[in-house]
This record gives sequence, structure tokens and C-alpha cells, in this order.
Amino acid sequence: MTVIVTDAGFGPETWTRGFEAEGVLDLPSDTDPATLEVPEGTEMIRVAFPSFSDGRGFTLARLLRLRGYRGRLRAAGHVISDQYAMARRAGFDEVEISDELAARQPEADWEFRADWRAHDYQARLRG
Repeated sequence: MTVIVTDAGFGPETWTRGFEAEGVLDLPSDTDPATLEVPEGTEMIRVAFPSFSDGRGFTLARLLRLRGYRGRLRAAGHVISDQYAMARRAGFDEVEISDELAARQPEADWEFRADWRAHDYQARLRG
């Protein structure tokens, strides 16, 4: 099972169409940004995070948003709570983690970082 993390905390899976359905694109972390293309009609993109130390997914999310993708964007895999604010700033809407990771990093750890807009460098400069 998995847990979906949003700014509201932990929640159940809300994607009901299945991940093999048309309109879902799974991207591995080693996707070449130069060849990144999103098929028309894509409603959800899941970017794999095989390890918390593999930050290539953040780059992919940012590029997808800069190139105009407006659909649901999910970080899936080993994202840790300390990376939640970065994931949201990069353009992810939500994070999908395993039940095991959720047990090690409880909901309060993620909620602590849910106010990601207020705690960035530029917000501190604006004072």
C-alpha cells in the first residue's frame, strides 16, 4: 500500500482510473530532459524517486511545469519529509510514499513542511 502526502497531510489514493490507463505517464528518474515529451491527453505524471539522494526528479518536475504541463504531477518513491517543500516548489502536487516510510516519518513531520510557500529564501528576503 501507499500513502499520498499533500499539504493537508496523509491521505488515501484518490486516482481512481488505474495507473495502466491511458492518460498516465510514469517517468523514471533517469529520463533525459532533452527528450522529455508529454503525450497529449496526459492527466497524471508520476516521477520515480528510487532514492532520497536522487534529485533528478525535481529537475524533471520543474521542466514539465516550465513547458506548460498543468495536470497532476506526483513524486513517487523514496522522498523524505525534509524534501517535501522542495518537491512542492519544483511543481509536484503530491508525494506517494510507502507505508513503511510513512511509519518512519509520521504525518506530523510532513505537515511541519506543508507551509512551503512561507519558508523559502525569497519569502524571507521580502520579510
